[in-house]
Amino acid sequence: MRPALEPGEWAIAVRAGAAAPGVVVVLEHPERPGFELVKRLIDVAPGGELWVEGDAEDASTDSRTFGAVAPGQLVGRVVLVYHPWRRARLVGRR
Repeated sequence: MRPALEPGEWAIAVRAGAAAPGVVVVLEHPERPGFELVKRLIDVAPGGELWVEGDAEDASTDSRTFGAVAPGQLVGRVVLVYHPWRRARLVGRR
């Protein structure tokens, strides 16, 4: 599967409301406050916790490493890649 974001791309995220599985989200790393990650929301676990995974599964630090995350750690939802211009595109569900 091709990653939603490639190295060197810049993206715009909007504040997340209720995110649905399949969208690309920005979240605060549960073990490193202030450090943000971009991951795909895979599932909303019982109790409202979120399971997130990176598209490059062999090189990703995600819920497989740190477990499900609280909804409060969700910062935003990625909607657009704008740099470099030749690769500009909307980012939606997979």
